[in-house]
Amino acid sequence: MAERRKPIINIALFFATLVTTWFAGLMGATFEEALKNGAMYMGSIMAILLSHEMGHYVMARRNNVPASLPYFLPVPIGPIGTFGAVIVMRGRIRSRNALMEIGAAGPLAGVVVAIPILLYGLAHSPLMPLPEPGTLTPDTPIMLEGQSLLYMGLKRIAVGSIPTGYDVNLHPMAWAGWVGLLVTMLNLFPIGQLDGGHILYALSSDAHPRISKIFFLSLFFIGASVSVYGLYTGLQLELEQEALFSRVFTGSPWVFMGLLMLFFFGRNKGRGFVHPPVDDPSLSPIHRRIGIACLILFAVTFMPIPLQILV
Repeated sequence: MAERRKPIINIALFFATLVTTWFAGLMGATFEEALKNGAMYMGSIMAILLSHEMGHYVMARRNNVPASLPYFLPVPIGPIGTFGAVIVMRGRIRSRNALMEIGAAGPLAGVVVAIPILLYGLAHSPLMPLPEPGTLTPDTPIMLEGQSLLYMGLKRIAVGSIPTGYDVNLHPMAWAGWVGLLVTMLNLFPIGQLDGGHILYALSSDAHPRISKIFFLSLFFIGASVSVYGLYTGLQLELEQEALFSRVFTGSPWVFMGLLMLFFFGRNKGRGFVHPPVDDPSLSPIHRRIGIACLILFAVTFMPIPLQILV
């Protein structure tokens, strides 16, 4: 009841995120074009995030788990404008079926909205030539979005065959759809009580602690591997110091995510990595198939290098 009486924080964060995502989408040759692009990106990314969080919210309410309205997380700087959104569940999830429904509903609802937005945006994204190695300068950096199996497949559907040396210059809606796939991938990591952690526990409560810690450690391994690869390719191209640093820095988001997981789940001697138990251990066949579908979704949205800024 308190949540219904006091939604002021939720509303304030929602409108703040509208502003930060609108600013993040401001791009274009003219002022009017920039305003239009900002509005398209804002509307698209907020629709994806809202559908994701409302998926959790509706399934939580359906299973009699008290849940807050979404708390959006605005970010005033950067190309995305938000850290996503969260809902707070104050009650226990008492069955594996309910846990699967609540955990899977967010990523599935979000990706269902993200895919048509991405397809439309890709269909309206012009091709551009990729710069030759060594031709960029700190004054003319280029941002390359990560590639996943799903993203590459959707790009093939919307754009067709892309000539060697070219890629799409993302339309604002395509950028929002790509961010939606990134959010889906990050949430489906089977760690702690992330969406993927809920799904993993529902599928196998015994395996959850071990797999959760393995994937947590993998964040640092992926980050180190990406940085070493960036260093190697930069040295091979004989890049200048600043350009070399930008390639090494590419692995840092994985390390940052690992530190966030350590902060949220690693406190109290790591007990945050242990999922709360459920009373009903049974899992229906349809719920098991939903869980397997989410694991496949995680695999096809996985991006080893989510974002790369080259100078």
